Amino acid sequence: MIGLVFVSHSRLIADGLCQLAEQMAGGQVRMAAAGGLTDDPDGLGTDATQILKAVERVWSEDGVLLLVDMGSAVMSAEMALEFLPDAQRHRCLISNAPLVEGAIVAALHAGMGDSLHDVNAAAEDTLNARKIERVPENVKRDT
Repeated sequence: MIGLVFVSHSRLIADGLCQLAEQMAGGQVRMAAAGGLTDDPDGLGTDATQILKAVERVWSEDGVLLLVDMGSAVMSAEMALEFLPDAQRHRCLISNAPLVEGAIVAALHAGMGDSLHDVNAAAEDTLNARKIERVPENVKRDT
């Protein structure tokens, strides 16, 4: 079964998301949070060393999916993966899924035993699930 890593600029967000995803998956999936800065528990940012340790904690031969919030989280995750041996690095994937929705769906699909790429596809599909049609108030709706 694949492992999941949640990367956020905020330790509170990463930890809370990990807790929520664990509940949704019924404790069946190995997950780790990597949020904030190692040397400043209240600081906002991302830390490649912390991400690397999280990947190592949830490592599985089936792979590890990393879900990230934005910007430098992607760069930090990429940097962390560079420190892994080639065999492990090639079994890790950084998802383009939205962090919260993607994490919940990834946890559910990982818990069902789906492959790394199938879990990622399901998580990334949540990008389409929340499209909301916004119609300006002055535009007449078809009824």
